[in-house]
Amino acid sequence: MTTQTIPERRQIEALVREAIRRMQSAASPVAGPAALATGAANPPGWVDGKPKLRVSISARHCHLTDEHVEILFGRGAKLIPEKDLYQDGFYAAEQTVMIVGPRRRMLPSVRVLGPTRPASQVELAFTDSISLGIDAPVRHSGQIEGTPGCVLVGPAGSVQLTQGVIRAARHVHMNDHDARHFGVRNGDMMQLVVRSPQCALTFDDLLVREDKAAKLEVHIDTDEGNACNLDSATEVLIRKQVEQACACQHPS
Repeated sequence: MTTQTIPERRQIEALVREAIRRMQSAASPVAGPAALATGAANPPGWVDGKPKLRVSISARHCHLTDEHVEILFGRGAKLIPEKDLYQDGFYAAEQTVMIVGPRRRMLPSVRVLGPTRPASQVELAFTDSISLGIDAPVRHSGQIEGTPGCVLVGPAGSVQLTQGVIRAARHVHMNDHDARHFGVRNGDMMQLVVRSPQCALTFDDLLVREDKAAKLEVHIDTDEGNACNLDSATEVLIRKQVEQACACQHPS
């Protein structure tokens, strides 16, 4: 007959405490700010347990399909990375194209960004669209249905785009850690506040584009960057946009 040893009360309490500790650790997969500050790995773009905001001016550029790359730059041509962008996996290519609008107005040497996309797209600032004579609407990237087109000219050929010319709506890239920090979700709107010498501007309707691999970065165009004197900014911040109801008084 086998005799079973019964653990003492202190041993039982120690085992229970250890089991509870393990359960709590397993239920907390995301490290909070305190844990991050003590040496745990930072999420993408975070420094010392806090999100680091970057505001970038997105100058005019275009995105191309694989087919259009070959037409513009020659059979078998591929985009050649020249400079990595802040978001991992994206780059400015060595290749540029000429954009031709109505009445032969043109913009030479417009940079191509990679990698390639399912649909070609041209992103301009308002002054660029005026220069080309194109009434480019403000759209979020990829939403090109019903937009005007243009002609793209490269060293090996040309492409007639029937649509795809837009003024890119300002937006902020962020990951899920950033989103929780600011209390927002993909598709929400935020405000960008820029304070510069003799110039302070608040931009509304900053679209949240959430992706697990993204780093916290705002994209505005050249017109917006010049308007807020971004190069001389002393402070930049983003905050959740709160829709305010209009309290209107009607005459009796």
